[in-house]
Amino acid sequence: MSETTGRTRWAIAEGYIHGWSNGPEPQRLDHETVCLLNTSQQDAHVEITIFYYDRDPIGPYRVTVPALRTLRVRLDELNDPEPIARDSDYASLIESDVPIVVQHTWLDSGRAENA
Repeated sequence: MSETTGRTRWAIAEGYIHGWSNGPEPQRLDHETVCLLNTSQQDAHVEITIFYYDRDPIGPYRVTVPALRTLRVRLDELNDPEPIARDSDYASLIESDVPIVVQHTWLDSGRAENA
């Protein structure tokens, strides 16, 4: 590929992970995921910062997306510097040293009909 795709800064204003789920773990555990695509020839060093409505931000969480690869990051599995709070509204800022594409997805198993 001669051209990279994406941006170096992404903001996801919506975030919420239920404190309980209706499905078997870990597949149906309520979670949110950021899917990261790196189409460049160099590794992408990505930092994720979490913002809450009622407390100070946490982060950055650091991940590396290898060159010409994709990486799915389950936000409920991030632990360093601390786990993301459940049952709390949050937003995320995703910053990379090379352009990447970001997609935010979620599994809402808090309602039995979704599980």
